[in-house]
Amino acid sequence: MNVFNSTAQEPVAPLLWTVRYGVVSATSSQHPAARSLQLYGEWAEAEIDLLSSVLQEKHTVMQFGGEYGAHTLWLARVVGEAGKVYVAEPARIGFQQLCATAALNGLTNVYTLNQWLGRSGAAAPLSTLPGGASLKCEADETVRPVAIDDLGLGGLDLLKINVPGSTIALLQGAVETVRKHRPVIYTRLEPEQALAEVRAIKELGYRCWSHAPHMYNPGNIMGQGENVFPGRVLQNVIAMPVESGAAFDQLMEV
Repeated sequence: MNVFNSTAQEPVAPLLWTVRYGVVSATSSQHPAARSLQLYGEWAEAEIDLLSSVLQEKHTVMQFGGEYGAHTLWLARVVGEAGKVYVAEPARIGFQQLCATAALNGLTNVYTLNQWLGRSGAAAPLSTLPGGASLKCEADETVRPVAIDDLGLGGLDLLKINVPGSTIALLQGAVETVRKHRPVIYTRLEPEQALAEVRAIKELGYRCWSHAPHMYNPGNIMGQGENVFPGRVLQNVIAMPVESGAAFDQLMEV
């Protein structure tokens, strides 16, 4: 007997967008990353421009917040087959889309995690976790926070945090990993707690520089001249271990 309920709501068809570095699986959304990928074929390209100066082949990357794999495509290409890109996406649908993007592009050096990165603890509603309200998730969706220190990473060269407001808790769960591997840290700040976030990074022995890229790139791969993000910038920080001696003279140190 066919038990399929023909009156049930049909699933939303996924969309495949050809973008600057491959193909992404997404659904139409008002999230800035989705809008940018759909209209411009890229997202926050200025972040990639800056990170290209510090990322190399064979590096290991940890990215928190999948954003449809927008930057994962580039990260996987740069580190190559000998490198590794870990991407933690806590939202269920976002995680499924991230996995689809990795599979469609044959990214065998990408490792996806359906987890919240922070201080290990009991499962909690995703929307109540630091920065969780900014993620597109189901109303009753819960997730168990996991510490990066508990993942047993063999190396870490870049820690990229895409979820504003999550930096402090994430670093509290990554103290030993950061001390051991001394990765470059690139994070999106939450304006209301930016001072505390920068302080938390500095307490781990880092220097910090402000990076505020515009969401719209006039040189976007689609050649679109209309700016749907007028005046909007991302408030980011790039941080380097003090002992590295590295500096970003073109940026303002904070």
